[in-house]
Amino acid sequence: MSNVYEERATMIAAGELQSFGPFGREHCKNHPNAVNLQLRQLQPASELWSSDGAAGLVGSLQEVTLQEKKRECWLLRKGSSVDSDEMEYDEELYAAGNMVIWSKGSKSQASHVYKAFTVDSPVQQALWCNFGIPQKKKDEKEILEKTVCIVQSSCVNVHSVTGKDFISPLPFQVSNLWPTKFGLLLERKNSAPDASQSPPREPLPTVFSMLHPLDEIAPVVCRPTGLFEAARVQYVSDSTMKIVFSNCEPSIVMTYDTVQCIHSVWALRKVTPDEQSTVLKCPEQVDTPQGLMPPSFLTTHLRNVSRMDSPGSPFHCHALHNQNRMTSSPGLHSRTHSPSISSMAALSRSHSPGMAAPSFSVAARFNMSYHSSSPRGHSFLPSPNSTANESVLVPEMEPIVPDLCIEQLWSETASSHREMSCQASKVFITSDLCENKYLCFLVESHQQLRCVKFIESNNPSQLIFASVATIPAKDAAPLQDIDAMLVLEANGSLVLYTGVTRVSKVFVPGLLSPTFSLSNHVTHLSTPMDSVSTPAKLSSSLSLLHSLPVGQVAMPSPVSELRGSTKHHETSWLGDYTFQQSVPYIHALRDPVSSRVTLELSNGTMLRITIPEIATSEMVRKCLQAVRFILPKETAMKVLIKWYNIYNAPGGPSAHLEWNLFVTCFMTLMGYNTERLGWTRNLHFEVPLSPVIAPKKARPSDTGSDEDWDYMWCSDYHRQVVFRHACGAVSLESTDTSGCEESLSSTPALHLDPSAPLFPHIPALFYVLHLLYEELKLDELQRSGGRSLVGLLQQLARDLQLEEYIDLYWRDYPSFITTFKESCIIDQAQMEQMQRPSFLRAEPPCVFSWLSSCLRGEEVAPFPYLPGICERTKLLVLSYALYIIGDDNATSVDVNSNSYKLDSCPNILTMIFQLETEKCNPCFSSRPSCMKPDAPNESLAVKLVVWLTSEGFTLKDLESVPFGVALPIRDAIYQCREQPCSDWSEDVCLLIGRQDLTKQAHKVTVAKGKAVSAPATTEAEEEEVGMTDLNQDVISLIWSQDLRVHEARRLLQSSRPVRVSVVHLPEVSDHEYIEEKENKLLQLCQRTMALPVGRGLFTLFSYHPVPTEPLPVPKLNLTGRAPPQNTMVDLNSGNIDVPPNMTSWSSFHNGVAAGLKIAPASQVDSAWIAYNKPKSPELANEYAGFLMALGLNGHLTKLATLNIHDYLTKGHEMTSIGLLLGVSAAKLSTMDMSITRLLSIHIPALLPPTSTELDVPHNVQVAAVVGIGLVYQGTGHRHNAEVLLAEIGRPPGPEMEYCTDRESYSLAAGLALGMVCLGHGSNLIGMSDLNVPEQLYQYMVGGHRRTHAGINREKHKSPSYQIKEGDTINVDVTCPGATLALAMIYLKTNNRSIADWLKAPDTMFLLDFIKPEFLLLRTLARCIIMWDDILPNSEWVSSNVPQIIQENIGNPVVSEDLNMETLAQAHDYIIAGACMAVGFRFAGSANSDAFDCLYKFARSFMQCLTSATATVTGHYNLQTCLSMVLLALSMVMAGSGNLKVLQLCRFLHKRTSGEMNYGFHMAHHMALGLLFLGGGRYTLSTSNSAIAALLCALYPHFPAHSTDNRYHLQALRHLGVLAAEPRLLVPVDVDTLKPCYALLDVTYKETPWYEETTVELMAPTMLPELQLLKKVKVKGPRYWELSIDMSKGTQHLESILSRDGVLYVKLRAGQLPYKDDPRGWKSLLAPNVNNRNSEVRTFKVQTSWLSTAHVSPLVNKRDTLALFSAILYECVTQENPEMLPTYIAIDQAVRTLEQTEMCETFALWQMRLVLELCESRVLQHRLREGAQGRGLLLSSEFLPVMKNSADGTLDRWLTGDHVLKSYMSGQSLTEDMLSNMLACFLVYHSIPCLSKLSSTHLEGKQL
Repeated sequence: MSNVYEERATMIAAGELQSFGPFGREHCKNHPNAVNLQLRQLQPASELWSSDGAAGLVGSLQEVTLQEKKRECWLLRKGSSVDSDEMEYDEELYAAGNMVIWSKGSKSQASHVYKAFTVDSPVQQALWCNFGIPQKKKDEKEILEKTVCIVQSSCVNVHSVTGKDFISPLPFQVSNLWPTKFGLLLERKNSAPDASQSPPREPLPTVFSMLHPLDEIAPVVCRPTGLFEAARVQYVSDSTMKIVFSNCEPSIVMTYDTVQCIHSVWALRKVTPDEQSTVLKCPEQVDTPQGLMPPSFLTTHLRNVSRMDSPGSPFHCHALHNQNRMTSSPGLHSRTHSPSISSMAALSRSHSPGMAAPSFSVAARFNMSYHSSSPRGHSFLPSPNSTANESVLVPEMEPIVPDLCIEQLWSETASSHREMSCQASKVFITSDLCENKYLCFLVESHQQLRCVKFIESNNPSQLIFASVATIPAKDAAPLQDIDAMLVLEANGSLVLYTGVTRVSKVFVPGLLSPTFSLSNHVTHLSTPMDSVSTPAKLSSSLSLLHSLPVGQVAMPSPVSELRGSTKHHETSWLGDYTFQQSVPYIHALRDPVSSRVTLELSNGTMLRITIPEIATSEMVRKCLQAVRFILPKETAMKVLIKWYNIYNAPGGPSAHLEWNLFVTCFMTLMGYNTERLGWTRNLHFEVPLSPVIAPKKARPSDTGSDEDWDYMWCSDYHRQVVFRHACGAVSLESTDTSGCEESLSSTPALHLDPSAPLFPHIPALFYVLHLLYEELKLDELQRSGGRSLVGLLQQLARDLQLEEYIDLYWRDYPSFITTFKESCIIDQAQMEQMQRPSFLRAEPPCVFSWLSSCLRGEEVAPFPYLPGICERTKLLVLSYALYIIGDDNATSVDVNSNSYKLDSCPNILTMIFQLETEKCNPCFSSRPSCMKPDAPNESLAVKLVVWLTSEGFTLKDLESVPFGVALPIRDAIYQCREQPCSDWSEDVCLLIGRQDLTKQAHKVTVAKGKAVSAPATTEAEEEEVGMTDLNQDVISLIWSQDLRVHEARRLLQSSRPVRVSVVHLPEVSDHEYIEEKENKLLQLCQRTMALPVGRGLFTLFSYHPVPTEPLPVPKLNLTGRAPPQNTMVDLNSGNIDVPPNMTSWSSFHNGVAAGLKIAPASQVDSAWIAYNKPKSPELANEYAGFLMALGLNGHLTKLATLNIHDYLTKGHEMTSIGLLLGVSAAKLSTMDMSITRLLSIHIPALLPPTSTELDVPHNVQVAAVVGIGLVYQGTGHRHNAEVLLAEIGRPPGPEMEYCTDRESYSLAAGLALGMVCLGHGSNLIGMSDLNVPEQLYQYMVGGHRRTHAGINREKHKSPSYQIKEGDTINVDVTCPGATLALAMIYLKTNNRSIADWLKAPDTMFLLDFIKPEFLLLRTLARCIIMWDDILPNSEWVSSNVPQIIQENIGNPVVSEDLNMETLAQAHDYIIAGACMAVGFRFAGSANSDAFDCLYKFARSFMQCLTSATATVTGHYNLQTCLSMVLLALSMVMAGSGNLKVLQLCRFLHKRTSGEMNYGFHMAHHMALGLLFLGGGRYTLSTSNSAIAALLCALYPHFPAHSTDNRYHLQALRHLGVLAAEPRLLVPVDVDTLKPCYALLDVTYKETPWYEETTVELMAPTMLPELQLLKKVKVKGPRYWELSIDMSKGTQHLESILSRDGVLYVKLRAGQLPYKDDPRGWKSLLAPNVNNRNSEVRTFKVQTSWLSTAHVSPLVNKRDTLALFSAILYECVTQENPEMLPTYIAIDQAVRTLEQTEMCETFALWQMRLVLELCESRVLQHRLREGAQGRGLLLSSEFLPVMKNSADGTLDRWLTGDHVLKSYMSGQSLTEDMLSNMLACFLVYHSIPCLSKLSSTHLEGKQL
């Protein structure tokens, strides 16, 4: 019988048995792969053969078998998903033929294909690998790229999870690939026959690494640790060394030496620079200077290569698939992707896949560059049979730098019977239950599993390898989740091991276990009926504990010992084997994942089984953790194995019995007789132990028995019922206990068995379990577990005679603890046997008391905790230390550094939170404030919240913290919530419950509102207009009162025919009438063609393109409709002359406008840009504009250099202009060299004087010159400045060179020079010799031309044959460029001397010498130099006009000497220039003074236009001035959509006749575009860069007609976009994700013009320039407050504005948004007669809050309802709904106390902590300081009422002759006296324990 028990006791049952087949196999059956197979068979047979004997034959045989039988292989691994919520699943990677299937599946979900791949040739291997992508910044962690690698014969396909695909060609035949921490390791196939003959000193490297698919394959170096070789670094080139295993964590590789038959372990790490240099020098290895290896090795390795590839070989076919990887050498692969195209490109395979010889080009990789003279390099081989001594000349080449190094850690000791040992067939790492790690490898030849124990040292790369143990095994597999491994023994039985300790046999239901093949009494276990859990099974499995001596069979035996019984069974099984051939047996184990493993049976089927866990209940798991932590490793291991066997015996217990089973097992191991103890005997009833009782109990009779009644009588449940009903409880209880006592009194005293294995450790175990109990008290969800644990703890405390502990447990569970009476007697001798640790003090650590002392401001001792087990204790104790005591250091350093370890067992218990006495005393002295002056309370709250987040503490965790303990944390959270910091991380915002900030941190874009278009337009029309992508929700909030945006849209649309209304006079013939209509249409077309410039500004950055669709470009419609018949009017009829190329520039602008819609944050790549290229050549201009727009929004940087080159070589003028300007704008201020080269080709002045003259169109040169200015903006680059300065005055050359449109070129050079030296003023470093300002002044006012000193003087020697300019400067050409250059160089410098140069002349004589237009430029230039003097009033504007003009304008009597026309023109232009300056100074500010001033001048100019004076100034001049003032107005009001400016624009839009030309229309519509810039989301900046861009765009000379580029290149009009910046702040409600109104307080910094001021704005609003601001704050009371402080920098606000300006706001409870309730009268909190009316719906109350209101039956329903209503109202109005459960819990606690029903004092403890917090000095101090007038979270009225009620109840209990008196005087109390109320009183009033009371002197009279 005992034999059977022995077998049963050490056997566990495997669960979840199911048949297994790889999912990929099923999937492949349906895969259309027949085509591939046919192709495969067409390959010529000769390809499979090689002339070399053995190797070739092996190769061919491999090929044949591959074709005959499809080889399949698969891997399984544990699925790792980003979302932690997703349950555990398995991933499978299956490879067969040309296919690889990656699938996922779990218990609950069927397998499904995740990805499937088909490749060109058979898959040799498929594996998962993670590649690290290093980041640019050093401190950033490298990103892991998860990939699948598919190995084919000639390349590796790498497919990443993110969708990237790479093909890495293999330079040699690979025998195996291994995934590692750093990337892939490749093992080269070596030719075995060759090895013996070649000289041993010249081998090729055999192991290579690839850190990323785009990196080079580099050889690996090794650092062996031999005695004689002093750690010599060399390449891994030993062909006898095979890799058998690689691992990521720890990063190791295991190899096998085929000659010595030894396994070695190596650490794999990155190579150090020293090692790199050592290996590259290679003094020991290489004697020749040619390269890494001596040349002679080439021939040795190539001797057997008899025939190179024929061009038809598969290798070349493969090469054709990868054309982008081919280099000049046809036979060799290269990768253009690699960072340095080095000789790595030569790595290639030059022989067919069937050959086993190493390839020619591997040698080439190490010996010669692939730029060899021979086209294929094969001429190096004189004959197929070349011998070893034939030399080869090798040119020098750059060596490959190794990336990885392997360093030897451990090597097997050589075995004596070497010939038998063979390579490990399986290697894995496993750990045992005590966290020892083992590297196990299976040596099949010896049927041995060798396990090497290793320890990770302080240095992570160094592992220390210890002993080797061997386990007899046929196969093995690790089970990671349960720290064990499954071993298949030679006899076919499955055995579970943890580390090298045998646990038990594993019984697989349905499989005949070899050990039990003859024992009939056990075979019935396999029947399904018996697998149901019954007490009988358990009884037999647990019987061992009593029937056998504890030390013998119950403990697992060491590996080496084989017990007789098992031997007997093995032999009998082997003897009967012949008769049992039909029964399948386990043949192998494979695919272990977590705790599952596949069994391969002898008949080919596979079964998947799960090995059960060590525990399912959290409680048991934690107890086992604590036990493992405190016990010595060997003892812990024995205990855990013992428990595992009992728990997992076949038909083991169900989960609710697990705890009972644990207690019984645990106490038995400590030496208790659990049969004799009353309370454990009750557990036995559920888990019977004695083999004698077991059969009896196994078959319960229907009638029942006395024992059943006894069981019920003593049950836990009965006790609870009794205590719930107070009536008659005493009598019942007394009868019950007396009965029990009688039965016990007859039994002898209980003793412990001192020989039990855990007996010596009882005190230590008791202490860790007590700490675990304290941990459980801090978790509401685990507290029931604490109640279970307290039964065990009180028993141990009684027996160890620890009175204070018993008292503590009694105070926690008074009614429960009083039921325990028995104690076991441990005599003195036995006590001495126990190891009583020093940390076990008489005073029990109680976490609630500790927190309470903290709150009361007493000195606190450190609190003990168990690392990794009592994490919650640690967290809360440290939180209190930081927040209540105010100790900043509590959390600042690592816990262990400011905690002390106890002496007795230094490695076991850590105490946390050690405050030195010096630190404590000042904190807790009698001073009124206990706060440190340098740690204000607010900062402590912030510190606490930030620290908790960093520890991973979440709101979910906080909910499970008891309410009293949690209150200070909630308080800190609430403080942070009220005044958060805008740049906190997402986790912190989540913790403080600010969803608005969380969302902000999460960078979620606003839900795009559907475009609400005007009802007239259909969808098709919408698309045509190209202005429907603006966010309608935001627009409707900004301009809610009118339809101004629709009006702007109407004015700017160019895709519909215009209305041509001409009155048909009777005398006009039809033909003339048609001509008249067409002439009118031509006038209107001037306007239509100018519209796109404005439209581009209006729709700026409003669209995110779809990558699969081309960008919709609205048509430019130049037709008209004539009313009333609505007949079509067209310009192409031939009736009138239409200028040639009239539409070329307008379609360019149309392309720019379409491209500018694309937002900078869109996903645009090179392919999409090319995809938009139009098919028809007439759209080329539009595409040119599109390219320029992409540059302006920063996307052109993604265009491949190849494409840029492609576009420029086409020679299309517009494309070149668009591309050059676009690329330059995208590379603004970068000095990018590649772009500089690109631009220089188009600028003759930047080319060397001897270079070929290129015919570059004039406009392209202009664009290139401006491009130089953009790329070098603000850099002050000397050479470019010199060239550009000369180019301003470039003279016309002979042969009509540079003769046309010279003005625009000179202007461009001036603008570019200004940009290069932007704002540098007189600080132009290294340019003093150029005399830049003087030279510019000369260009401006004229004078004698200087000789050219630069490199281009040759070009300017001969004068022009056409233009006779003489030696003087042509001011009409050079003045504008020079003026603006001066303005930009001295921008904002307030340099008065330069400004005075630019003053308007004040004599008539001088005025006659200057063009009035230039006066505008001079005035503008002068004003923006004197930036700080610009004032927004008309007096300042007029002050710029010289006195002579001021005196005579408007004067009726004028002297004859004065030319009135000159004066009038000069006056108007100077006024316009000053207005422009005001526009620049106040751009984007919407300054009302500036607006009023400019609006006044705009009106006056309009009046002039219509009055008689227009004739004096000239209509054209007035119109120019009006256009400039209008643009200035729009600059000031940019993005604001101001109605008055819109009316002006609309008025001018309608004027199409007379002097209104193309240029004026362009100006007016640009003004309209600026007014609604980016749909109201953008405005203009006044930074230097922005002003430079605006000067280019708004140059005051507009084109006369659509092809006019004489004075200014039209493309530059779009550069104004560079001045736009997003400054619209849009509040978005975080709950609805809809934009809403919110009040903002915007605080301006102090400036010389005004003091610090705060303005209240209603958002959505345009913010002022950020550098002017100090703070932006969302105001209450509607929304939660949020402030963004600019003192730390503007980056945070900039990032918000750049992401559509979305600022998430959260509506406070009871409030309505401004849209629904503009005045705040409907709010729930507004003073309202019927406050509790139907408006309660405005509460955002969660149902979970209300569900808490269903509490126990209440005494007075109405009072309760009133109380809860008040509480609910307060919680909601104070915005702390999370306090609702706290209120209710306090109320419930007081009610329970009043009804004297409190059987556990837990709630009272919490109540006490709450009261102590309220009275704590911290809070009192905060109230005194009046921090925001906020006290505690709880309302001021509620707590005193509750406290009063509790005090009253306890006072009533005190009256009369009382039990308290007896307790205090230390009398022994009877059980009925130890009532619940006494415990409540002691806890509530924090009266210390009896022993403490006796030690202190009690004063006062007797009660």
